[in-house]
Amino acid sequence: MIIDVHTHINNYHEDRVTSLEASLDLLKENMKANNVDYSLVLTSYKVNEHRPSTKQVVEAIKGYKSLGVISGISYLHYNHRDICEIGKYLEQGHIKGLKFYPGYEPFYPNDTRLKVWYEMAIEFDVPVMFHSGDTYSPTGKVKYSHPLHLDDLAVDYPELKIVICHVGNPWIKDCMEVVYKNDNVYADISGLVLGDFSEKFERYMKKEIEEMITYAGDPKYLLYGTDWPLCNMKSYLKFMDQLELADDKKELIFWKNAAELFKINVDGL
Repeated sequence: MIIDVHTHINNYHEDRVTSLEASLDLLKENMKANNVDYSLVLTSYKVNEHRPSTKQVVEAIKGYKSLGVISGISYLHYNHRDICEIGKYLEQGHIKGLKFYPGYEPFYPNDTRLKVWYEMAIEFDVPVMFHSGDTYSPTGKVKYSHPLHLDDLAVDYPELKIVICHVGNPWIKDCMEVVYKNDNVYADISGLVLGDFSEKFERYMKKEIEEMITYAGDPKYLLYGTDWPLCNMKSYLKFMDQLELADDKKELIFWKNAAELFKINVDGL
């Protein structure tokens, strides 16, 4: 079984408008072609013609047992109405977690402006995901997206389940320490490359991920994700195949950790 915890149906080719339905169809085609059983769709911190809102994505995937939603939260632009809407979706089980975008927006994860969201995530027992490491956009400010900042949050909110996206790349060793130190912190391996892995970069990243597991121990904290459509699903599966790990360890990464953390009913797939 394969659960991809990090996909998008945003349109990153902003020279043309692609419908939400077309993006969703393309995701389902890629999942089927690569034997992916379930994907979490992460919405953006901003909403426009290229980036659908949480409400739009929740409505679009209704009836699909193989898809779930993570709601993107804007640090700069949320209001009371947003809090009420997301709270309702959490209560009804329509979303599986929240996603924040430090680096793309100028804030540190322990900013008190986000306290209401963290308390909501604890109340409904859902994970909070954070962009970490390099930014796709050159206008991002990476001082905000260093994984070490998530240690403060993990300590201050021990009941909060935190996911460091992209293993903090290129600060993988720092991510490694935060995961090792804090039982409430996880990491996904998404977005390590744009498009396909080259042979040279695949070897480099294989070494980095294997070192992380050697240091931080049994990979009960590591989640499989791709960052599709920015990253190629087939190339990612090939990368996973290269990792020198026992099958039971790969199984944890591929789906068991995600199923437990995000409360995904795998029996229904």
